[in-house]
Amino acid sequence: MASTEPTRSRVTPYLVYLVFITTLGPLQFGYHLAELNAPQAVITCNRKSIHASPTATSLPQCIPMNASQFGLVSSIYTLGGLLGALLAGPIATKHGRLFALRATTIFFILGPIAETLASDIPLLILGRLLSGIGAGASIVVGPIYISEIAPPSAKGFFGAFTQVMTNVGILFTQSLGYFLSDGSTWRIILAVAGFLGILQLLGLALVPESPTWLAEHQKAPLARKVLQRIRGKTADIDAEIDSWPSSSPPTPITGEEQSLLTPPSGNIPPKQPPVTILHAITSPTYRPAIIAVVSVMIAQQFTGINSIIMYSVSLLQTILPTTAALLTVAISVLNLLITLACSPLPDKIGRRTCLLLSISGMGINSALLALGIFFNLKVLSAIAVLLFVACFAVGLGPVPFILASELVGPEAVGATQSWALAANWIATFVVAQFFPMLNDALGGRGKIYWVFACMAGLMGGFIFWKVPETKGKGSADEVWGREGRRRTD
Repeated sequence: MASTEPTRSRVTPYLVYLVFITTLGPLQFGYHLAELNAPQAVITCNRKSIHASPTATSLPQCIPMNASQFGLVSSIYTLGGLLGALLAGPIATKHGRLFALRATTIFFILGPIAETLASDIPLLILGRLLSGIGAGASIVVGPIYISEIAPPSAKGFFGAFTQVMTNVGILFTQSLGYFLSDGSTWRIILAVAGFLGILQLLGLALVPESPTWLAEHQKAPLARKVLQRIRGKTADIDAEIDSWPSSSPPTPITGEEQSLLTPPSGNIPPKQPPVTILHAITSPTYRPAIIAVVSVMIAQQFTGINSIIMYSVSLLQTILPTTAALLTVAISVLNLLITLACSPLPDKIGRRTCLLLSISGMGINSALLALGIFFNLKVLSAIAVLLFVACFAVGLGPVPFILASELVGPEAVGATQSWALAANWIATFVVAQFFPMLNDALGGRGKIYWVFACMAGLMGGFIFWKVPETKGKGSADEVWGREGRRRTD
């Protein structure tokens, strides 16, 4: 006879589906980040193909660009990402996570259409800008939504899939680039992103609004129903409901509330008004959380990961005898596999511990890479690069996307995530734009990795002193309450 007792098994197929559809946004982020890497020479008319003969099409086979023009086409993506990150948080807080997620897919569809059909630089720039807006917004909203639907004991595990799917996107586009950088077929690489946007838009039809957001906006009965569906019919959800910041006594659910496919109207004012971006940074209540998250996001980029992801071919071409496209694919595979393997770590050993282990390892391997390149030690350089990427996947890859939703209450998550992702996009732009210049200014030969090693040391010290542990903490008040008492002792 089947038991009717409540169960604590909360990882359901429906939860997996929600996480998958939501993380198609981060996948697109990684996809667009690397989509121009392999076919660059073909797109800019420097080569007609990297494999076979070009194919005929009504569109031009390439768009003539010099280095600075191609740099503008590439970097405009980060400008769009910054804009999307700044807008997404307040929109997700006011109108709901589901509304914001659906809005990102529009940019993910329109951007690739413009890119694919581009016959000149301005249209290609417009497409990259639109794709960047969608990517920046999805990286803000996606982690918030996942954190609010994931079981409390597995938030770190599911939160890590933001970085996992980003790596999947990078691997996917670089693999396509290896096979499709030929004549006009490079346009297929750009078009695939549009189909991914359509897939996510269709998938979101079965995605409900976040139960936490519903509860915060005085929709507790519907929030309970949504959470029960996510956890399973027999799951015990009382403990989670008790932790909601704004919940009202159970009341009959209206006919409109029965539908999980329609987002809430948003006409009912929330019990606790949403926090604006400006208020979040000026308020002593939220400022420590913003400083902590922003510092981790800056550390993610200023320790040099994108110098490997974006410039590994030119950096290591004389050390590792292989083709440039295959090398970038191999690094992407490694990053993905290690990110997957390490995804349970934030929940097992803690977010802060993962960050400190990660940044320490990256600092050490930056120094080893500097020595390997300077003394032309091929084996040491190769091992240092692999360990560098591995250490990034342990903590600095996934953890920053988890923290914003755990260091503040739901009313300030959007604003905090926007500050965090804005910092991340700016830091990404700085590294991508100035790494080659600084490397040349230092005379090359790996000296720039001493700079990254020093940055790892500085940022690691800051994280040790200023970033609290969130593992096992039920709310932001618990995180900062304990931390505050400890600091005032």
